[in-house]
Amino acid sequence: MAKQLGRKLANLRRTRILLTNDDGISAPGMKVLQRIARSLSNDVWVVAPEGEHSGASHSLTLTAPLRLRKISAKKFAVEGTPTDCVMMAMNQVMANNPPDLLLSGVNRGANMGEDVTYSGTIAAAMEGTLVGVPSIALSQSFANRKVMHWPTAEQHASDIIRRLVAIGWSRDVLMNVNFPDCLPGDVKGVEVVRQGRRDFSALNIEQRIDARERPYYWIGFRPIQGQPEEGTDIRATEEGRIAITPLHLDLTENKALKQLKAAF
Repeated sequence: MAKQLGRKLANLRRTRILLTNDDGISAPGMKVLQRIARSLSNDVWVVAPEGEHSGASHSLTLTAPLRLRKISAKKFAVEGTPTDCVMMAMNQVMANNPPDLLLSGVNRGANMGEDVTYSGTIAAAMEGTLVGVPSIALSQSFANRKVMHWPTAEQHASDIIRRLVAIGWSRDVLMNVNFPDCLPGDVKGVEVVRQGRRDFSALNIEQRIDARERPYYWIGFRPIQGQPEEGTDIRATEEGRIAITPLHLDLTENKALKQLKAAF
C-alpha cells in the first residue's frame, strides 16, 4: 500500500493538491501553505473555512446550511468546519477532479499530544484520509503569540512533504508534522516520534465579568511543556526538531480488546 501511494504521487509537480485549515481562509498560515504547495505543484486548490474553527475537532455542521463562496477558479470559502470543507471539496467543488493529496494548515500553534483529538487541522487531514486522499497536517509551534516563526514551516515543509510522499504510507494513516518554535536555520533535524502527553497544569480557565456583571470564561493553555518523554512529538519540538507522527484512524486498543474478548 505504501509503495502504491509513493508511485501515485511520484510526480508532485503534476499532483492535484487540496489545501484547507482550521484558522480560516485568510489566516497567515494559509498564505504560507499556499506558497508551500505551489512550490510542489502547478495544480493547487483551496477549500477552507470563512473564519476560525480552532478546537472544532471532527465536527460537522448538521443544523445550519453550508454556504460556499467562490473566490477564484480554484479557491473557495465555506461557512463551516474544516471537516465540512473537505466534504464540500470532495463532493461539490472537486467532485469531477478529486485531489491526489491534501495538506491541512499551516496551523498557528502546535498540534501535539492530546491536541490531535481537539484539532480541526488534524480533523481535516483525518477526513481526507477517510475518503481515500493521502493527507498531511502541518503546524507551527510558538511560545510567544507575538513571535511566529512562519519561515520555519515555509522553508522546511516542501522537503518534508517530498520525503513523506517518496516513502508512502498506508490508506488508514495520516501524517502529523509539527515545526519547532525557532528560526529556520536553528532547526536541529527531523525526528519521527509517537504522540506525547501534555502537562495539564498548563490548562488555564480564566474567569472574567461582562458589562452586565455576569461571569464568563476563556479556556487556554499557558506555554509550558513540563517534562515531556523522549521519543514524543512534544519533546522533539521542544528540543528544536521537526516532529513527524503517523496517526492511525483505527483507535482500537488491541491489548484491551483481547482481554475483554477473553473476559466476555
